[in-house]
Amino acid sequence: MDLGSRVDTLMDGLTADLERLTAIPSVAFPGFPAEPVRQAHDLLVDLLRGAGVERIERLDLPGTAPVIVAEVPPPTPDAPTVLLYGHYDVQPPGDESLWLSPPFEPTPVAGGLRARGIADDKSNLIVHLGVLRAYGGRPPTGLRIVLEGQEEYGSAFDDYPPTDPARFVCDAMVIADMGNLRPGSPTLTTGLRGAAELVVEVRTLDEPRHSGEFGGAAPDALLALLKALATLHDVHGDVAVEGLRREEWTGTTYTQEEFRALAGVRDGMPLIGSGSLGERLWSGPAVTVIGIDAPSVDHAASAVVPYARAKLNLRFHPEQDPEEALGLLVTHLEALRPFGIPLTVTPGDTGPGFEPATGGPAYRAAWTALREGWGTEPAFVASGGSIPLVNGLARAVPGAEILLFGAQDSMCNLHAPNERVLFSELRSAVIAEAAFLREYAAAHRDGSTA
Repeated sequence: MDLGSRVDTLMDGLTADLERLTAIPSVAFPGFPAEPVRQAHDLLVDLLRGAGVERIERLDLPGTAPVIVAEVPPPTPDAPTVLLYGHYDVQPPGDESLWLSPPFEPTPVAGGLRARGIADDKSNLIVHLGVLRAYGGRPPTGLRIVLEGQEEYGSAFDDYPPTDPARFVCDAMVIADMGNLRPGSPTLTTGLRGAAELVVEVRTLDEPRHSGEFGGAAPDALLALLKALATLHDVHGDVAVEGLRREEWTGTTYTQEEFRALAGVRDGMPLIGSGSLGERLWSGPAVTVIGIDAPSVDHAASAVVPYARAKLNLRFHPEQDPEEALGLLVTHLEALRPFGIPLTVTPGDTGPGFEPATGGPAYRAAWTALREGWGTEPAFVASGGSIPLVNGLARAVPGAEILLFGAQDSMCNLHAPNERVLFSELRSAVIAEAAFLREYAAAHRDGSTA
């Protein structure tokens, strides 16, 4: 039986297990109950055991949901080992009035299911399970399976792998927390932008002063802040902070129509910036004002504003150093004196980007496998998001090739209301991951791993 036929016989069971897993509200954010996170952990342990995995450990770190670390020995001493990653926690549902059905009641949609976390990342956990079942628990490579429970909020596990590298030793990794650019289009993610944040604030007066008596001479903190923020972009909307890296994007990207629909851009509104969408979204920087403190319109008084602040989010090229990127933005702001008024800039957290090598045997095997899974040629994309653990794993096992693909797609509404996954994507991802293990093992047997 070929892989496609074998996976077809498994789909009913896999979708049933996906429903069971997704019905558990495993939100690992502060203020949410911890018991559902433990329930998801325990269900996955049971599912792994049922799929033939015998070596399963629980890794407990301070202030962190338990990490499942499992192992399937290689079938022969010379077979490679592949690490399979996913996470069982999910984003909070947000405003439940925006959902068409309760977020933790998996509900049929055209060609799939809707629920919080069903795409990010529980469908990808089921992909790993499907691969184990397809091979009867005995895949052609060794496996290390790492399933964490606090990825969405962040945890001590992000930095743990380099402190215990022996636990993660492998030849290649499949980071199944990504997916396709669009349904039916197999996609390898080959870049993750880095991220940083800062707060910029202005204080000019002891307290508000009547705008009629003092406006026009008294230094207005909000005006100064807005003038400073306006320098971050040029007339086209491109980032104007000197030194932030931007390169041409040569992979696949969205069409203008796709992006406008995904972003919910209103009719008649232009997209900002210049160059290709891939360049604006993935291989170039973005600066976003994600919050601002100022008097609200509804409660505004006729007064000069004495204090204002804003929080900025910076996304930068996958290979740019995080501290360098944040430092360039800080330097830009600190050099400004809008109306002669100094700004106070407080740097925040940074997270590195990631850009894996793409010329090795694992990538060649993955290219063949994705073509088999989806029946069409794969493409390369990048992501504006970040997966902090990837860098920790790369430091722990610097020689391992790292692949990012999975059952999500960019239209699945992850982190948004009415998140969904398509059964066709789930099926294809199982076939592709199983085919990858077969192709990668064959490359090792044939000695074609150079």
